[in-house]
Amino acid sequence: MKRVTKVTALAAAMVMLAGTLTACGSSKGDTLTFGTNAEFPPFEFVASEGVIGQYDGIDMAIAKNIAEQNGMTAEIENMEFDSLLVALQNGQIDAVIAGMTATDERRETVDFSTPYYTATQVMIVKEDSDIAAASDMADKRICVVQGYTGEVCVQDMGYPYEAFKKGTEAVLELTNGKCDVVVIDSATAQKYVSDNEGLKIVEDASAFESEEYAIAVQKGNTELLEKINKSIESMLADGTVNELAVKYTEAVSE
Repeated sequence: MKRVTKVTALAAAMVMLAGTLTACGSSKGDTLTFGTNAEFPPFEFVASEGVIGQYDGIDMAIAKNIAEQNGMTAEIENMEFDSLLVALQNGQIDAVIAGMTATDERRETVDFSTPYYTATQVMIVKEDSDIAAASDMADKRICVVQGYTGEVCVQDMGYPYEAFKKGTEAVLELTNGKCDVVVIDSATAQKYVSDNEGLKIVEDASAFESEEYAIAVQKGNTELLEKINKSIESMLADGTVNELAVKYTEAVSE
């Protein structure tokens, strides 16, 4: 996804908060509170019965495992994606797990865990579309999700676009014929294509580089970071992360 923002004002605000607030987070004894944006299937979404309350997905299962491996209970705070790092900085949450790309810009204000997933961006188009590569978007109507990596990719290409807060809203524009292409994370694209007839995925490895998802914690919170890293490394080694990726990707494709 997933997700990069270049809003310098937001970065500046987080730097200021980092200098005035402690790095203790919001954990209370045996509770580990994760912030997410539950609009990014198969990583995080709302379900009738999720692995953590009403929240389900790859990230939610990972969060639950991390908490349990450290003798804690995972709780979820669902919010707008662009609010997650601010909430982390002000201590509202202990960590962010939201298909978040670990970028150099973000590392200036938060610390990232060991990456747990590698993803890339793709284009969702209608089956009869003539878009076969990213360069074909030059004269097309493009939709992205605000704050996601797809938005930054399109910005870097210099193409005009319209941004939405939810992937479902962007895809609805496409299905209704109000745009020509949606740029979004590959795993999430599979979900939307499976849910909407007449759509397909177009890949362009030369235009979209791979990105690594990681969990963010307050800068300097080494104790929590070490616990998270130990759990992630364990889940990567024993195949848990891969099993979850297969399970949820297949589930949303059914």
